[in-house]
Amino acid sequence: MTANATEQNQATNLNLYGRPERIATVERITAETQITCTVNLDGTGKGVVDTGVPFLDHMIDQIKRHGLFDLDIKCNGDTFIDDHHSVEDTGITLGQAFNKALGDKKGIRRYGHFYAPLDESLTRAVVDLSGRPGLHMDIPFTRSHVGRFDVDLFSEFFYGFVNHSWMTVHLDNLKGKNSHHQIESTFKAFARALRMACEYDERALNTLPSTKEAF
Repeated sequence: MTANATEQNQATNLNLYGRPERIATVERITAETQITCTVNLDGTGKGVVDTGVPFLDHMIDQIKRHGLFDLDIKCNGDTFIDDHHSVEDTGITLGQAFNKALGDKKGIRRYGHFYAPLDESLTRAVVDLSGRPGLHMDIPFTRSHVGRFDVDLFSEFFYGFVNHSWMTVHLDNLKGKNSHHQIESTFKAFARALRMACEYDERALNTLPSTKEAF
C-alpha cells in the first residue's frame, strides 16, 4: 500500500483492507464492578490488562498475544468478597467490546478453529461469529483451584463473553491432568480460533459470510 493510500485510510478511519477500523471501547458500571475495555481487532497483541484477578489477567494476556488483539482492560471490583463478579463482568464487557468492534461483519471469515497443546494438555476451540450466543464446554478439571483462582469462574468468564459477543463457541479439553495447563491451553486455543474467525477473507471483503445475508 502506498503512503498516499495509507494517509487516506487514516483520514477516513479505514483499515488496510479498506474497511472501517475495528476499534471499540465499552464502559460497564454496576454496584459490584467498574470496568473499561478497549479492543482493536486488527492489532498486534499490545495493551494493559488489570482485572484485579491475577490469574484472569494471565489468561486474557493469552487472548491478547495469540489473537493479536490490542486490549486495554481495567476492572475495579469487589474482590474483597470474592473474584466472581470481576471475572464474570470482565467477560461480559470484553464480549460487548468485541461485538461492537466487529460491526457489520462484512468480509470476515466467521469461522475459526484451533488445537493448542500445553505439555500434557490438549484443547480444541471452535468459534462461529454467528450472531447466536452459545457456549459448549467439556473441561474435566482435576482440581477445584489454581492458586486462589476458583476453576468454576472459568465458565463464568466464557458465558459472559459468549452471551454478549453473540458468538457460538465450543471448548473441549481432549487431554490434561494439570488444571493450570487445561485452562491455559483452552485460552490459547480460543485466542487462535477467534483470531481466525475475525480475520478478513480477501476473496469476500464486501459480503456477509451467511446465506441469510444477515446476522
